[in-house]
Amino acid sequence: MTSLAVGVVLCLTGWITLYTLLCNTNGSHGSEWNCRLVTLLHGILAVCITAYIGYVDGPWPFTHPGTKNTPLQISAMVISLGYFIFDMGWCVYFRTEGPVMLVHHTMSILGILLTLSLGESGIESCAVIFASEITNPLLQTRWFLRQLGCYESLTGEVVDVLFVVLFVFMRIVVGGRMLYCELISPRPRLIIKCGGVAMYVLSWVFMVDIGRFAYRKSQSKYRLWRDQHKLAAVNGHVGKTD
Repeated sequence: MTSLAVGVVLCLTGWITLYTLLCNTNGSHGSEWNCRLVTLLHGILAVCITAYIGYVDGPWPFTHPGTKNTPLQISAMVISLGYFIFDMGWCVYFRTEGPVMLVHHTMSILGILLTLSLGESGIESCAVIFASEITNPLLQTRWFLRQLGCYESLTGEVVDVLFVVLFVFMRIVVGGRMLYCELISPRPRLIIKCGGVAMYVLSWVFMVDIGRFAYRKSQSKYRLWRDQHKLAAVNGHVGKTD
């Protein structure tokens, strides 16, 4: 456990150091811009490592939940734990996130700590990290586009559509299947299964917010199309009259 604690502290220090370097070299963009760069880097790194774990190193999380943690799984969890502690502290200090995101970070931290302390179910934790972080680059890209004034464009539309589709597929569809495999397997401990249920419920909370966003955006697009259609019809009528 001592080596794990040292690893977490080193990773936390690394994320803080990276953020500090970005603030010193890229200070004109502000603290949130630099924090989101760190978040983007973690998302890409976490997805790459956990994808390798799930698809190459193994075991397959749908068939082998509750198995002993491997060194690579431990490394992936330690890296992400250091990041989540950093980001949780940043969000609390700058008060940029609502209660749902803070609950998500808290559950992520506690879940990884539990998995590391038990020495098992690391493959499920890595699967959750993969599913959670795979949409992260799109989410950060959306924010950067807004800051650069490029969100109201085809690129912004594509990013939004990809984000919604990927979130629904990974968090709800694949996540639901993962939870089912977790619950019916005799290997994972009850507390791990309860944690899986809690994370899946939280995914549905996010899903409701995303559904509302998608509905509002589709309604806005429809009203814009309707107004343009009416204007075109009026202009056409005027042209015939002339």
